[in-house]
Amino acid sequence: MLSFIRKLFKRTPVPRGPMHVTGIGQCSWDYLSVVDSYPQADTKKEVIRHDEQGGGPVATALVTLSKLGVPCSFIGIVGDDEIGDKITRSLGQENIDLSRLIKRPDSSSQVAHIIIGENNSTRTIFWKRPSGTPIDPDEIDPKQFEVTGFLLLDGLMKDASLRAARIARDRGIPVMLDAGKVREGMIELAKVSDYIVGSEEFARDIGWNDNPETFKQHILNLGFGITTITLGNRGSITFADNRILEIPAFTVKAIDTTGAGDVFHGGYIFGLLSGWNIKDIVTFASAVAAIKCESLGGRSGIPDLDQAYKFLRNRNYDVPF
Repeated sequence: MLSFIRKLFKRTPVPRGPMHVTGIGQCSWDYLSVVDSYPQADTKKEVIRHDEQGGGPVATALVTLSKLGVPCSFIGIVGDDEIGDKITRSLGQENIDLSRLIKRPDSSSQVAHIIIGENNSTRTIFWKRPSGTPIDPDEIDPKQFEVTGFLLLDGLMKDASLRAARIARDRGIPVMLDAGKVREGMIELAKVSDYIVGSEEFARDIGWNDNPETFKQHILNLGFGITTITLGNRGSITFADNRILEIPAFTVKAIDTTGAGDVFHGGYIFGLLSGWNIKDIVTFASAVAAIKCESLGGRSGIPDLDQAYKFLRNRNYDVPF
């Protein structure tokens, strides 16, 4: 059924409505190189395997949602270069609506070079942001929110993100912030978001001290909504309704963790749109992220819904939730 729906979407306009997700943030082109170990300075290292594919936090989360059957729109910028064309094609092939993707003239697109350790699946990312000017708040069209049921932000373009979040909140549209780290405007943006899914780095930036009870109170004092902190192979911890929920990570033979957090965001939003309880939401998000880690790159291993459910059934979970 899902494959039929995707084929149908490619022949007809992307449907809009309560299940439609809009994302504003980064899109990238990733060059991935697998090595046996990370090299020391002034040495050479042979690459065992190389690949390239689309990346970027919000863009990859939207690809995850699209693979799960949710229609999506992306708002971001690319340059008028070959990389920009690759980014655009990669998103279009996943049926992401790009009608509000902005191409900046005489500029370069975002690119990342990612080194993955073959023996331990660690990755080191070198990235360069696009040279074009960030999205201006005036470039956020309120009409987009007439057809949007959920908004995802990464906060990199803070002024445009804040305007979008405020429009969404005024219209009763839930907002999620992908909080990778604390940068200018991030706390203000977090306070107007309904859901925050942040990295351990973000948590430590705002005061995480490995004491969940203390951190719960800190989040309440900041005025944050439901907050989930991802902790890699240690799973995640969620603060919701004055409760603390710890969910372990699934054990898989990980090849590459690139994009795992981005895929987690997509799975999380899918659970929210499906009306599941928070435990099932985080469990599902953890599953789709774990499956992704079995493949190289942020996107090549993203599962569809049938694959995600099969993964969970094989681990004795009753699905669909």
